[in-house]
Amino acid sequence: MGSNIDKDMVAGCGFEWERFDQSELAASERDDLFAQYFEIFPWESLPSQAEGFDLGCGSGRWAKCVAPRVGRLHCIDASGRALSVARKNLATLPNCVFHEASVENIPLGHESMDFGYSLGVLHHVPDTLAGIRSCVSRLKKGAPFLLYLYYAFDNRPLWFRLLWKGSDLLRRGISRSPHGLRYAISQAIAAFIYFPLAQVARLAEKARMGVGGFPLSYYRGLSFYTMRTDALDRFGTKVEHRFTARQIREMMAEAGLERISMRDGEPFWCACGFKK
Repeated sequence: MGSNIDKDMVAGCGFEWERFDQSELAASERDDLFAQYFEIFPWESLPSQAEGFDLGCGSGRWAKCVAPRVGRLHCIDASGRALSVARKNLATLPNCVFHEASVENIPLGHESMDFGYSLGVLHHVPDTLAGIRSCVSRLKKGAPFLLYLYYAFDNRPLWFRLLWKGSDLLRRGISRSPHGLRYAISQAIAAFIYFPLAQVARLAEKARMGVGGFPLSYYRGLSFYTMRTDALDRFGTKVEHRFTARQIREMMAEAGLERISMRDGEPFWCACGFKK
């Protein structure tokens, strides 16, 4: 493994995807989530039988929706345990190829791919910019790259950012505990924080109240299974970086992308650019 990787993070991700292999996620919810993350992805720009990669494929939940639309999809993850889950979930899709590799050692030729994406991964490596550069280097000129990174609450009020700082202190402690304890605490957080706040937001929305700025309102239409998955992902990960929309644009441009667009809506921030 290279230097742009945290071994505990990799182990934690393998643990997460074994616990939450997405087998309990309804296809309709998966499709709705996919539509949100890929809303700005330029499918129309891809060549016929396009070949691309999913960097940090995890359980293969996004690959399951992407693979039927392309010629070949390289599913890459640093965790062998996660790849085992992905292989099982994608067994009916023969155009998926699996690679156990870190982001700085992507086993694909430079300027060889028609597209790429990395969703919810590169904020968990020590050097996010280096990770983006490594991904972009594998793209052909003009090929699109879709990226999702945790946002720095740059579109939220001060009280919201202060609330996050408190939760981040909690994450720092939980993420350093044994995997079993991380799991137990994260599930309690899902049950006693995520779920109640999501239900309050759902009821407020039914009463025609604005809920866009309400903490965890994003989960008001999502299943408890997704809340449990995300709570473990959020509080069980030791390495977490957050970025403003401006910082993401700057990193993508520095990595060699142009014509960068960002999705104006949750989840924040999804961005897409094209290789110069």
